[in-house]
Amino acid sequence: MEERIKKELVLQALNIRKNSYSPYSGFCVGAALLTEGGRIYTAVNMENASYPAGICAEAAAFAKAISEGERSFSAIAIAGGKEGEECFPCGICRQIMAEHCRGDLTVIIIRSPEDYRELKLEQLLPFGFRLEK
Repeated sequence: MEERIKKELVLQALNIRKNSYSPYSGFCVGAALLTEGGRIYTAVNMENASYPAGICAEAAAFAKAISEGERSFSAIAIAGGKEGEECFPCGICRQIMAEHCRGDLTVIIIRSPEDYRELKLEQLLPFGFRLEK
């Protein structure tokens, strides 16, 4: 993946994070999901007073893209917490990624605009559950 595309994903995830609805935890998360066709879908986490009813930014980005007909993804950037902190996707979001992507999906964990790490989905979920289709 080109460096300029990575930077764009990082900046979009950081920028959208400010729209997070997280009045209970104060833990704001933004995600930027890149399709194989080059389109970027952004989303934030959305908390709810009934805690299990909250929605993660990563899941929201996938729902947004899939609802627009997208089916092939190459990368997702995730910005959460305060600058310098890392925010890894929860187990449910890792499973959502596994359902809709190959193990080589690039997952960018953002600490700051200049400091981020790249992992592959298979590193985050080495034994992900899959039903045969």
